[in-house]
Amino acid sequence: MSDEGTAAVQRTRNRWGEGERLRGEILDGAGRLLSELGGGDGLTIRGVARVVGIAPASIYRHFADREALVRGLVAHEFDRLRDLMRAADEAVDAGDAVGRLRARLHAYCAFAVDNPGHYRLMLGNGAERPAPDRPPAGPLVDVIDTLRVAFERCAEAGHALRVPADRAAVMVFVGAHGRVALLHSNPGEQHARAVTPFVDEFVDLLFV
Repeated sequence: MSDEGTAAVQRTRNRWGEGERLRGEILDGAGRLLSELGGGDGLTIRGVARVVGIAPASIYRHFADREALVRGLVAHEFDRLRDLMRAADEAVDAGDAVGRLRARLHAYCAFAVDNPGHYRLMLGNGAERPAPDRPPAGPLVDVIDTLRVAFERCAEAGHALRVPADRAAVMVFVGAHGRVALLHSNPGEQHARAVTPFVDEFVDLLFV
């Protein structure tokens, strides 16, 4: 029996109606494999099957091919990122609009620093333009929009912005992404503490 077949037998089978749980396990396994690989190039159906302990055929019941698995993984990781950013926001006093904005950005940067392979895959597949005359859409655009809302809350709380909230959101995202990219290119600087001071200074520049 093949390794995949042995793993499938050894693994406790999901009961009827637990297909969604298996789908989640597949995505979690794909995420773990992505962490080991450091990038999406080596991500394969067979590799994920080995990590989860199932036969490749079980993955094909949920994802038609590798491309569908990557799309599912990207959506899964963006959901995780949004949850982390939301939790960081909600952990700050509701009246501290700027503090809540900073908390969101710190959570974003920590995720990007701690998950470089995930981050690269997400940034490469997080936005698309449905048509030439329509604006970009996708989970990355949604994340940036949460920053727009956070900047709007700051303005409503009396913290005047130098630029409109939507531009401020794009600018701070580009700044944070650029700083994270520099950190990823320097193996001796792999820590979020190298990023958050820069992001905080960038945020300060956007207020009057």
